[in-house]
Amino acid sequence: MKNNAHPCTPAPARCLPVLAALAAGAALFMAGCGALPDKPVRATLYDFGPNLAAAVAPASANAAALPPIALAEIDASVRLEGTQLLYRLGYSDPNELRPYGKARWSLAPAQLLHQRLRDALAARRTVLGPEESATIARAEGRVPDTLRVTLDEFSHYFESPAASVGLVRLRATLIRGGSGGDRVLAQRSFAVQRPAPTPDAAGGVKGLAAASDAAVAELVAWVEQPR
Repeated sequence: MKNNAHPCTPAPARCLPVLAALAAGAALFMAGCGALPDKPVRATLYDFGPNLAAAVAPASANAAALPPIALAEIDASVRLEGTQLLYRLGYSDPNELRPYGKARWSLAPAQLLHQRLRDALAARRTVLGPEESATIARAEGRVPDTLRVTLDEFSHYFESPAASVGLVRLRATLIRGGSGGDRVLAQRSFAVQRPAPTPDAAGGVKGLAAASDAAVAELVAWVEQPR
């Protein structure tokens, strides 16, 4: 007669290896689920904040007070071309630039600085790009002065674990073009630092934004000096 009983019924001992294997598999499955990576955390994006000074600046009345100027794109080292928010531990290893893991600039620092500088210069004059400057030179036979800026340092600098500043260093060159070629009118380096209110990425952003605005103000005052 055909035996319809479950195969484990007549000999329970034979089922023990099967049950053990099933239990081990379930345990491995649960362990695997627990080892799955967490959902990636998106980096926090920062910029310099709204430029309220430019928003309330007088319009065209002062815009023509000074001759037009051409503003080139700001040059920067390879390390500053990305959007990483960088810091230095000045008290232990000031030569190493380190990135914050979960904080980024919305644009490269040189681009953020270029926007601020363009707005500040535009308060009292027309600001042109290199192509616009070349167009005026061809059409009117005059070449506006060109401002070139290089960003050398842009970091959250820790003087101690609890004290830090936003540090900005840049070099500016004012160039005058003519039929005989370009000549350097003036050149100057700027180094500005402003306190960071907290020893973290958010504090570094505030310090760097304040230092950038201060550096831009110094640079614009220098450009506007009579020559």
